[in-house]
Amino acid sequence: MSEGDGETIAKLGARLREGARRGAERVRLSVWSVLQTSIAASLSYFLAVFLLGHEQPFFAPIAAVISLSITLGERGRRTVQLVFGVAIGLLLADLLVLALGTGPARIGLVVLIAMVAAVFFSGRMLTVNQAAISAILVVVLQPPDAGFEPDRFLDALLGGGVALTINHLLPANPERLVERAAREVFSELVSVLEEVAASLRESDPERARRTLLRARRVDDRIRSMTEAISAGYETARLSPTRRRALKHLQLYSAAGNRIELAAINVRVLARGAYNAVLRGDAIPDVLPEAVLDLAEAFKALAEYLEEHEPPEEVKRHALRAAEKATSLLKKRHDLAASVLVGQVRSAAVDILRSAGMDQESSLRALEEAAGRASEV
Repeated sequence: MSEGDGETIAKLGARLREGARRGAERVRLSVWSVLQTSIAASLSYFLAVFLLGHEQPFFAPIAAVISLSITLGERGRRTVQLVFGVAIGLLLADLLVLALGTGPARIGLVVLIAMVAAVFFSGRMLTVNQAAISAILVVVLQPPDAGFEPDRFLDALLGGGVALTINHLLPANPERLVERAAREVFSELVSVLEEVAASLRESDPERARRTLLRARRVDDRIRSMTEAISAGYETARLSPTRRRALKHLQLYSAAGNRIELAAINVRVLARGAYNAVLRGDAIPDVLPEAVLDLAEAFKALAEYLEEHEPPEEVKRHALRAAEKATSLLKKRHDLAASVLVGQVRSAAVDILRSAGMDQESSLRALEEAAGRASEV
């Protein structure tokens, strides 16, 4: 076996190990949701058989599974839409099967009419899709002479109710949900800032370009964090077993908007760094150092929110970043330097606000840091 073959096998093995690690991590993060769904499906089927006396209540577990697959923060209102979609689909499908019978061509007509009716009454995509799915199942499974049966609607209602009950009595831990989403945001912001500092220090245009592209993708993680905060707050508010988490989640909620603004400033900083490196500007060492201090401030902010520790480390790193960046203006007053310094300072203010400082206090602290920089 040649040396090249050995390297190929080693790379393949590394990829397989990484894929297995990621798969195991996804399973670990999803295990509670999977258990919730399987319990809800089994329990809804059991109740439909033994309480309602239905022989084949397949809509009960289907409704339960769909309800628990909906985004956590939207399960309440979306389950109502789900049941509404089932009702439209079942009613219209039953009537059309009685009138037209079954068959491949009729499936398309039944689905068309059910979806148009759902759009007319609701317009919600979940409602429309569920109406279509319900209509298909009726056409495929129901004999032409079976007539209208309310059992299917009751099954769907039961399945949705079981799903919501399990979700509210035995919900996923909302704090872990939010912490995990926030951790991904902070980890990515720290990594982007470290890459910005490295590209400035090395004057590497390609590295700066890749970092800018990466900074632009942080928005997706921010949206996931915002959704997780909203979902976690709803779960803690509605579930008796998770109500103690409300205070901690309020901390994340209060910081959420400022973190989003800080991420925007990081993206603008990455773009300014790319432009500066592309032009071949001479970058003093103090600027990459300020960017790294900004990264440390994000690390401290993550710990503050997760552990609810005093925010002194957050303030120290954020103000040191602003102080170092401001000191650059003593040597350079060009537009490029001013843009970079301005973004570091703006991000520092947003980090301070995320740590609980109000606008006036954070700006005062920033001006004090700028004053110290001008005295050096």
